Amino acid sequence: MKTIILKGRKIYGGMAEGEALVMKGGLGGMGVFDVESGTVIELGHPWINEIVGGKILVFKTGKGSSSWSMWHQTLRFMGKGPLAHIVAECNPQTALGAVVARVPSVTDLDKDPTEVISTGDWVKVDADSGLVEVRKK
Repeated sequence: MKTIILKGRKIYGGMAEGEALVMKGGLGGMGVFDVESGTVIELGHPWINEIVGGKILVFKTGKGSSSWSMWHQTLRFMGKGPLAHIVAECNPQTALGAVVARVPSVTDLDKDPTEVISTGDWVKVDADSGLVEVRKK
């Protein structure tokens, strides 16, 4: 099994390990999730019908309004939140969202994580050190 190490910087600290769910675009907040189940319900979304709870979310950046953090925090409150975020390009939504949702998060990696990581890969995130270990499926 091939292992890849990516180096980046911390948005919010902590460690997590789990299965990756990868999207090459921006991740929204309002109207994207059914917060009671953690399921993506936005029509046309690449993750439609996927459950984000217990996954490592890998995406380009956050999109939408300042309510982004509220929706992601609500997922955590409901026990349906992701284990970690790996963000190619940090913006105010992803920075604030990581902090209020208390999700270990990394950004500014030495390679585009949406190109290196695939859905189903096993990922370890050490946000304190800015390291991501990817075990390809």
